[in-house]
Amino acid sequence: MRDLKMPGERHPEKAHRADNAQPKKPDWIRVKAPVSEGYKKTRDILKTNKLVTVCEEAGCPNVGECWSQGHATMMIMGEICTRGCSFCNVATGRPDALDVFEPGRVAHAVETLGLNHVVITSVDRDDLDDGGAEHFAQTIRAIRHRSPDTTIEILTPDFLKCEPAALEKVVEARPDVFNHNLETVPGLYPGVRPGARYFHSLRLLQRVKELDPSMFTKSGIMVGLGEDAPQVRQVMDDMRSADVDFLTIGQYLQPTPKHHAVMRFVTPEEFRDYEKAAYGKGFLMVSATPLTRSSYHAGDDFARLRENRLKKLGLS
Repeated sequence: MRDLKMPGERHPEKAHRADNAQPKKPDWIRVKAPVSEGYKKTRDILKTNKLVTVCEEAGCPNVGECWSQGHATMMIMGEICTRGCSFCNVATGRPDALDVFEPGRVAHAVETLGLNHVVITSVDRDDLDDGGAEHFAQTIRAIRHRSPDTTIEILTPDFLKCEPAALEKVVEARPDVFNHNLETVPGLYPGVRPGARYFHSLRLLQRVKELDPSMFTKSGIMVGLGEDAPQVRQVMDDMRSADVDFLTIGQYLQPTPKHHAVMRFVTPEEFRDYEKAAYGKGFLMVSATPLTRSSYHAGDDFARLRENRLKKLGLS
């Protein structure tokens, strides 16, 4: 049986790569180990419901803080991804069949945790004709049924190999926020995100707005992979051309020596410069800090996002 705790079996596509040194993290990156009772309660609820989280699978540095507050980003459609991005710690391989009971279990966990806002993400499922779009839609509907007041944010794959109807199916389920990450600047895609296409992902975000102009869209990138500031600002312009509302920028952290190297640690001052530039380009909401991740403080940020739209429209 495959043991996903072993790097060689978790990431077989990276086994042949030379090791990249993992530099010491600066003081502004370090976080405390998770030990709180709130953390343990969230962990137990997720375990009882047999749910996978991207918090664990991707090795998020904020897991202690988020779980202590009862927040978790649930990862549907299994824990094995059909892609092998060089930055990602999610296991790569051939996934299992979809679990038809998973949407109900996710909805039950959301209700049990009493979440005001939930983030649902997934592995890439290039093995499925619709990329898992119907499974996303079923999960959204199940949460709406059990917790009608909970706002729902989804972080989807790119549906690269699917018909346009796949994306339409997800949008028709009406999540409150549709997030799809560009991850990095286009020039780094061959080495960082080789299975994806930058302009396809950009077009997906634009298409969401065409299908439902009222839906909030969100996207994010990592820095420290070898990009420069002008390239980051160009990505901001590209996102705004696709009418993306919310931008996240965070520091890339290298999961293992086999993963893409950290080329540099971007300073907090540089992150503040990115935030200022992004607001100047018209984003309704920006989160740009070393520890920013797609779903970090997602509930609070959604409230601010909604408020900022109302202000822009002169309704608050």
